[in-house]
Amino acid sequence: MSNIILEEGMLAPDFNLMGSDQKMHTLSDYRGKKVILYFYPKDNTPGCSKEAEAFRDAFEEISVQNAVILGISRDTLTAHDKFITKYNLPFVLLSDREEVVCNLYDVLKEKKMCGRVGIGIERSTFLINEEGMITKIYRKVKVAGHVDEVKCQLNA
Repeated sequence: MSNIILEEGMLAPDFNLMGSDQKMHTLSDYRGKKVILYFYPKDNTPGCSKEAEAFRDAFEEISVQNAVILGISRDTLTAHDKFITKYNLPFVLLSDREEVVCNLYDVLKEKKMCGRVGIGIERSTFLINEEGMITKIYRKVKVAGHVDEVKCQLNA
């Protein structure tokens, strides 16, 4: 578990994760671009599908802002491939099976489902500027309207 509390204005923790494009992705490789780093619970679930579709639909608008979208979940690359194909997603999804990055960004939270308690990803988004600094943190994200909020913040 991470004992660093992330705050806006801090340097975003760097990481290496394998992406759906079969390439290793390192956050610091994106210096010079804005990064929308969004954590979501699970591929092909209703809320996660809606969120991915909203990012997909805003992809061009976000790209012209010199920004990239990176989605992270604990799903396998195979699951990511199916999700990308099903929803025609134009951005990379990263697989954090070991939960290293989820812990770095403190997105693993206790969740109750069907009367059972487990640990899951709390839907969260981090906006990171061209210098690698966190400019905005969204926790407990509600899917409806979230991508519009992110787009406004990119323009701020």
